[in-house]
Order: sequence, then structure tokens, then C-alpha cells
Amino acid sequence: MPAKQEPAADHDPPPRRVSRVDRAWAGLPERVRQGLRARAWRLRLYGLLIVQAGVAASLAWFVGYQFLDNPAPVLAPTTAVGIVAASMGSRLRRTIELLVGVVLGLAVGDTLMPLFGIGAWQTGVVVVLAIIVAVLLKGGGALLTQAGGTAVLIATLEPPVRDLSVPRFVDAAVGGLAGLAVGLLLVPIHPQRTVRRLAEPVLDPAVDSLHALAAALCRRDSAAVQRCLRTLRELGPGLAALHDGLDAAQEVVRLAPLRWHDRGSLAFYTNAVRNQERALHGCRSVARRLAKALRDDEPIPEEFPAAIDLLASSVQTLRCAIRTRAEPDEARRQILTAVDLVDRAQGETAADPTRPYTHRLGYSGMIAAGEFRTVAHDLLVASGLDMDTAVTLVRRTVDGDEWD
Repeated sequence: MPAKQEPAADHDPPPRRVSRVDRAWAGLPERVRQGLRARAWRLRLYGLLIVQAGVAASLAWFVGYQFLDNPAPVLAPTTAVGIVAASMGSRLRRTIELLVGVVLGLAVGDTLMPLFGIGAWQTGVVVVLAIIVAVLLKGGGALLTQAGGTAVLIATLEPPVRDLSVPRFVDAAVGGLAGLAVGLLLVPIHPQRTVRRLAEPVLDPAVDSLHALAAALCRRDSAAVQRCLRTLRELGPGLAALHDGLDAAQEVVRLAPLRWHDRGSLAFYTNAVRNQERALHGCRSVARRLAKALRDDEPIPEEFPAAIDLLASSVQTLRCAIRTRAEPDEARRQILTAVDLVDRAQGETAADPTRPYTHRLGYSGMIAAGEFRTVAHDLLVASGLDMDTAVTLVRRTVDGDEWD
């Protein structure tokens, strides 16, 4: 009797291929959340600017209508809004140059266009003369550009109107002064809050990149290290905007009476942010050297990635301490512990004093260790220590002394 055959085992169905549409649909919620967070951040950053623009436009129209007897003071609110928008994160001198450029372009255009008429060569002549006057006034690039551009608009889009009771450049000057008054006297920006919001898109990606760099070094993943280095390099525009924002905030606390009481706290905050900015440049150098060490197949002891990871955590700890105005003792402890880890990664002295110092890093790794200590020094200064104290703490940590 033939043996009873077992039923054929059910084969697992082939894995379902995930299409591009499915992947896009699966990632849609996260992209929506990221988009909403980005737009909320922009609204928080520019919220006060929106209020300033509205107040400046209303004030400029009121002054032009009531005191200049202008039934349609269009240029006054237009210039006021332009000055408010230009002053966001800009130095006062550049903002004033924009205002002078607008007034100068209007004055030259309204003076010369009735004499020359409207046409191609007339437009060129008016622009040349407007820029010549701006050069004679020793104006910068903003003044030259705005004077020439405004002259073009007046010569082409909005030809001069004869027999105006108030010249249009006076109308524009009133609007510009209204914009400056709103930005400095009536509704000045909150300096610390503005700088903090400019720092978010710089420090958050930098911290994430340092954590990712530490993980990539543990895996000796050269491609991932290069991606982290590229991310750190792409922070350049954000660092430039942060630098300009710090300058603008310092001018606000110096010129705006409503913000004079913030001078002391902004000085500490500015010192912290500037040294954190300097530390980020150093982190980029560390990442570049470690990427070179991986390409050259140099050893990277596990203490080095651990130190980078701890340093990234110290940046977040320091930010929280600065925001809450607490003493950043924990951040300093993390920074110095990271220095100690790098020192152990760099080498060790044998128990026998007759034996030489044992190096554990290659050429690029040794340079990265030195740059890491410079980054640690900058972060200690950012925590409120003076430069000499920071140097002493780093040196004592490297020498193996107690620093608590």
C-alpha cells in the first residue's frame, strides 16, 4: 500500500514590492508635520514684523494725510513697510541707506523726468545721475542699488505728476521715518527671542549632525561621516543670518528705550551665541579631520565618538541653562568629560615610567583631538567662563587633574 503523501507545505507568498507611491504615502504624515513645524517657526520669527508693518503703514498714511495734506499718500505707507521689512536682521546703517536711496531716486526722477520726458535714453540718464549723486554722498551698495532702482520705477512705471502740493520724495521720507520709529520706539523686536529663533535652525541641525557623526565613526562608515560634514558645511547661510541678527539685536537695545533694560542679559546671551557659533566652525574642522582619518584607515578609538556624542549633548544642556538663566554646571561637566575622553583616545602613559607614551591616533586623528579641545574651550567660554579660566580647566583635564 503506497505511503500516504503529506500535503504539500504552503509556500510563503512572495514579498510584496513597495511601490514609489506607497512609500510616498507612508511618509506623507511626517512631511506634513515637518511642514507645519517649519511654517510655525517662520510665523513665530516674523510675527512681530507683521505687526510692525501694519502699524508703520497706518502711521505713515495718517501723517501723510493729516499733516502733509496729501489725499492719497501712497508712497508713505509703501516706504514704511519696505523699511520695516528691510530692518529685520539688518544693521541700522543699511536700513537708513535703503531709505535714503528711495528718497534720492524719487527726488532725481521727479526733478529730471519733466525736463527729459519718458523714453529709453531718458531712463538711462536718470539712473546714471541718481547713482552719481549716491556715490557723491559716499553711500554703500544698498543706497546705490535703491537709488538706481527707484529712479527706474519713477521713470517708467510711475511718471511724475505735476503741481503736487507735497513732492513725492517728501511723502516717501515721512513713510521711511515712520517705519524706523515703529521699529525702534513703538514696537521694537525682543532681542533675545529673535536671536534664539535665528539660532534654532543652526544649532538643532548641528547637534543632530554631531550625534550622527559619533554613530558613523563607531561603524567606520566613511559615507555617513561625509554626509555629516556636508550638513555642517551647509549651515553657513544660517550662521551668517545669526551673526546679522546679533548685530541688529545689539542696536535695538542700544537705541530703543523700551529695550534698554535688556542690555545686560543680551550681552551675556550674545557672548554665549557667538562662542557657540565659533565652536560649530571648530566642529566642522573636527569632522573634516576625522573623515580624512577614515579615508587613510587610521585607528579611531571608541572614546573619540563617545566624546563627540557627549559634546553634542552638552550644547543642548547649555542652551537649556541659558534659556532658563540657570548655572550651566552640568554642561561644563559634560564638556570637560568629553575632553577627558578625547585625551584617553589620544594615548596613554604606561605604568612603567621608562616606557614611552603610547599613541592611539594617527596623524589626522591627533589634529582632530587638538581642534576638539579648542571647541571645548569655546563652549566653556559660552557657558559664562572667562577665557583664562576655560584654558585652565581644559589644561587641567588633559593633565589628569581634578576640575570639579
